[in-house]
Amino acid sequence: MRVVEESNAIDDMSAASEPRPAAESHRHAVVLGAGPAGLMAAWRLREAGYRVTVIDKATTVGGMCATLKFATDDGDYYFDYGGHRFITKNPKLLAFVDELMGETLLHAERKSVIRFQGRTYDYPLNLPNLLKNAPFSLLFGTLLDWLAMPFKRRIGKDEECSFADWIENRFGKTLYRHFFEGYTRKLWGIEPDTLSADWAGQRISLIDLKDVVRRLWQRGPSTPRTYARKYRYPKLGFGQIFDTLHQRLLEQGVEFVMGAEVSGLETQQQRITAVRCRTAAGSEQQLACDEVIATLPLPQICHWLNIPCELSYRALRFFNLPMQQQDVSDNTWQYLSDPGILGTRLQEPRRRSPHMAPAGRTSLMFEIPCQQGDELWQADNEALWPRIKADMQRLGVDPTKADGRYFTAYCEHAYPIMEVGYQRQREAAISALLRYPNLVMAGRQGTFRYIFTDTAMEMGLMAAEMLIEGVDRRRQIFDHRNENTVIETQSVA
Repeated sequence: MRVVEESNAIDDMSAASEPRPAAESHRHAVVLGAGPAGLMAAWRLREAGYRVTVIDKATTVGGMCATLKFATDDGDYYFDYGGHRFITKNPKLLAFVDELMGETLLHAERKSVIRFQGRTYDYPLNLPNLLKNAPFSLLFGTLLDWLAMPFKRRIGKDEECSFADWIENRFGKTLYRHFFEGYTRKLWGIEPDTLSADWAGQRISLIDLKDVVRRLWQRGPSTPRTYARKYRYPKLGFGQIFDTLHQRLLEQGVEFVMGAEVSGLETQQQRITAVRCRTAAGSEQQLACDEVIATLPLPQICHWLNIPCELSYRALRFFNLPMQQQDVSDNTWQYLSDPGILGTRLQEPRRRSPHMAPAGRTSLMFEIPCQQGDELWQADNEALWPRIKADMQRLGVDPTKADGRYFTAYCEHAYPIMEVGYQRQREAAISALLRYPNLVMAGRQGTFRYIFTDTAMEMGLMAAEMLIEGVDRRRQIFDHRNENTVIETQSVA
């Protein structure tokens, strides 16, 4: 492969409903994982005439972006794996999704709050709400931090530091302890002073405490947004995007091997020659291939290729329950900062789409961080329900409105755990993987990045395009949209 710096894969996207004609290729590409990156890679490769096989251990497509249907006598409830919404700064990708989904794609608006110590704060923060709800200690402590800010050494943009240092340096100890410390510890399962600050630059748009004060005082539509309020969302859950794309791919001749877990990679002379997988029936299957696009966790791929890698992921458990009422609140989600509350977010799916629950009913989803195999991961629903009920009461939600039905969904590799110094481990793994010229990594798990769905989709397109053109852009894919700016604020959706 020749190496170049730029790619036009995303700019050259054709309409989803009108694939470009291409001569059939004798080359066989195997895509590992049927999430956003894998499906987009399969779409572009098939469009170019490749024979494409997609393997996934789940029985449905979408990966972390799938939607589960919970059927009851009252009607159907729909639950995503987390709080998804489609936002992007890429107008061509937006047009692709718009055309793919047609009238099933709704326009929604996000409303979020922070719950902490019995108080509710608007998110983003605004001055009237803060003055009304914040205790005097928070307001006074923030004022002292602001006065001391000019005398503190500012951590440089390129300095390696912890999340705790990054936040305290920019916002002071008071806001850190109220809104960041407990929530971060609960979400990541490690101390904030051992978590890298890398992800904060793309998730926290305010520059520092002076910026907080300036924005709190600003009024009117010119106030900068700290996140994208408006977004696209399908009628029956986020996974409907990828279910629709899956059907299109089947019609175009892409082969799917679902319910099959990849168990290893065959190599010869630094090339992947075959993928081994184990079907749901327990039989072993081996698929010969010319190229592999892998969206599976980077450490797992390294393990199969005997590459040392100790990077790990944070898991999530979603406790889903129907409610015998039409609305719980008007919030899309609520951030739960109290360490004593089990979850980190409480979401009401019908706030995204009214079709997510039967008429006159709603539902709730508690997002619970954990580690695969730990006590929270393994606890059965009946054992967990008393804790959920207690948390509902603390949050002012009437648990007697739950109808007694609930279920759990799991996500093993939800968030890459970016401990201080993780960059060196990631770079060593990437360098070793680049020795296999027909292996392309993409997606959140595959590149060990905390990214949005649109970025994963773009990565899939880029991976396919480099195989089609014979151009090595793997380093570019690993670092795609890794700029130190808040991506959500640039959304055109």
